Amino acid sequence: MFSTARSTSPLRQRFRPLWWLGIAYVVLGALTRIVLLGMSGGGVPHNPLYWLYAFGVGLGYDLITFIYVAWPLVLFLWLMPQRAYVSRTGQWVLYALGAVLLYGLMFVAVSELVFWNEFGTRFNFIAVDYLVYTTEVIGNIRESYPLGQWLSLLALAVLAVLAIGRRGLRTQDSGSRFLQRGKVVLTWLMLTVLTAFAFKGTLKDRTDNNFVNELSGNGIYEFFAAFRSSHLDYSRFYTMLPEEQAFRDVRTMLKTQEATYVSDDPRDLTREIRHARPEKHLNVVLISVESLSADFMQTFGDTRNITPNLDALVDQSLFFDNLYANGTRTVRGLEALSLSIPPTPGDSLVKAHNNENLFSVASVFNDRGYQSDFVYGGYGYFDNMNYYFSHNGYRTVDRNDIAKSEPIHHENVWGVADEDLYTLALRQMDSIHAEGKPFFLHVMTTSNHRPFTVPADRVPQKNGTREAAVAYTDWSIADFIKRARSKPYFDDTIFVITADHCASSAGRTSVPINRYHIPLWIYAPKHIQPQRVHRLMGQPDIVPTLLGLMNFSYRSRFFGYDLFQLEPGRERAFPATYEKLGYLHGDILTVLEPQRRLEQMRPDFETGDGTPVKPIDQQLVDQATAYYQVAAHLYKNQQLGRRKEDSTPVRPAAAAGEASPAQ
Repeated sequence: MFSTARSTSPLRQRFRPLWWLGIAYVVLGALTRIVLLGMSGGGVPHNPLYWLYAFGVGLGYDLITFIYVAWPLVLFLWLMPQRAYVSRTGQWVLYALGAVLLYGLMFVAVSELVFWNEFGTRFNFIAVDYLVYTTEVIGNIRESYPLGQWLSLLALAVLAVLAIGRRGLRTQDSGSRFLQRGKVVLTWLMLTVLTAFAFKGTLKDRTDNNFVNELSGNGIYEFFAAFRSSHLDYSRFYTMLPEEQAFRDVRTMLKTQEATYVSDDPRDLTREIRHARPEKHLNVVLISVESLSADFMQTFGDTRNITPNLDALVDQSLFFDNLYANGTRTVRGLEALSLSIPPTPGDSLVKAHNNENLFSVASVFNDRGYQSDFVYGGYGYFDNMNYYFSHNGYRTVDRNDIAKSEPIHHENVWGVADEDLYTLALRQMDSIHAEGKPFFLHVMTTSNHRPFTVPADRVPQKNGTREAAVAYTDWSIADFIKRARSKPYFDDTIFVITADHCASSAGRTSVPINRYHIPLWIYAPKHIQPQRVHRLMGQPDIVPTLLGLMNFSYRSRFFGYDLFQLEPGRERAFPATYEKLGYLHGDILTVLEPQRRLEQMRPDFETGDGTPVKPIDQQLVDQATAYYQVAAHLYKNQQLGRRKEDSTPVRPAAAAGEASPAQ
């Protein structure tokens, strides 16, 4: 042993443990990809070129990431004096440090498997977002998975690796000097800086299969790349039009037959919406259901019969079956339903800075004497919901407003069960009605979310499964309407039921369109004629369409359409991720991406796959660019706010033959 140590240079002896950690990390990365590939199922075709790309490019990202994650070991090997390093104590400290690093890396790998199972991607902006709310996220993991068992198994795996490869962690140093070791550290620092500037997470996205692109990445690298891009400035990263053209195009696209611009200012989107019939100051209950994908319903072909009540409600409602959500997160749905705008890249406006006093649907209702409430069964500090809603015309009501003495049928880390949430909503409705006011309630549910635990004896499905959560969502909405039917205000209440987003976002394309398809019911037996609407609709269109059904005449800067005032052929939707901005018009989906990249495809609405459009339809690219560029510009320059003149009453239109499902 002594002769071997003398035959190797002191620096190589000292930094040999880096090889141990590097080999372990590369093997761990390869094993993680193998498991993720298996979890992808048919998402990755059996094509060796795809596999070669995923593992080859993935190895490159693993090596880059290793430069970052190895820093604790690099510093230890640099700073430990030679005598202390080769001592028995130094040896055990090195074993301990190696064990801690390896345990952390294995924990991240297992976390990636869980995240992939939920979202079909490596760590991304969602993971960054969740890191802020450790109570909910850790609680969700504890309630959903056998965490103690997993942590114990990880510890055993680490001990096994240490036992097999302990020779790679021997503290050998026949006389290296501090300054010599410092040169190695300086080189490591230069590599760190170089790779940070020379490589980006998007460089791997070169295939036509999104699963392959994701497999090619590295979870730790993707996490920090998403962290750096949480505030994406549209003008810096995305394709642009001349500002005058962008505003002019948006003004043209937003113009509808019932709307008149209040000024000739090319940057002012304010329209006066006029309806001839008298306004109907009906109560409104807007329910945004957590993760209610359209494909859960028998109406759209599901055979499990887990939504019998919602399927039955289709024929009793104004039902929209071609609606697409703005995003894959709850905050994107809340943003679309409260502000009627396309998504902005990076953070949702619900979580962004300077999001107070925006032009919201609550302000339209409040100008008519309504009481507007946002009602949530969890704690509304999550995702900044209470702050956002309370500063944009709503009174917030959440788990804190349920007294400890009140009976709760069930709760988990996300909040109370839906039926208890609806009890809270009914209490608000009763109270506001007793004051002689109409009410507008936006109710956000939580039960259809992992860990999927629901009250006992409500549904036959196994508790803790997605099927049970969806079935319970269905049961609780039917129970809510049944209880509301006994109230004196039921006949004059409109129930709007939709989803915040779909249950899954995974797909082969960057924006798999089938993962944005959500249902919409507008139910008011005394006021809304049942009808099934097949026209394309975007989530921002829900609020203007609702206000149109109520014949509201008002000032608007909403980006959404009243679908019944829109000529056929002008429909569009805005399916997007936190950085990829989709624009669906007709049968073509245009996607704007950072680094001013774009893609255009004809999506398969059943599978989410897409066929590239060649040559690209530039007119659709310009339309998408105009919408997203103007929305981002208005927010950045704080021009989405409510103005004093917005509350000025708008004169109704002269009587004309308007056609709508409202009786």
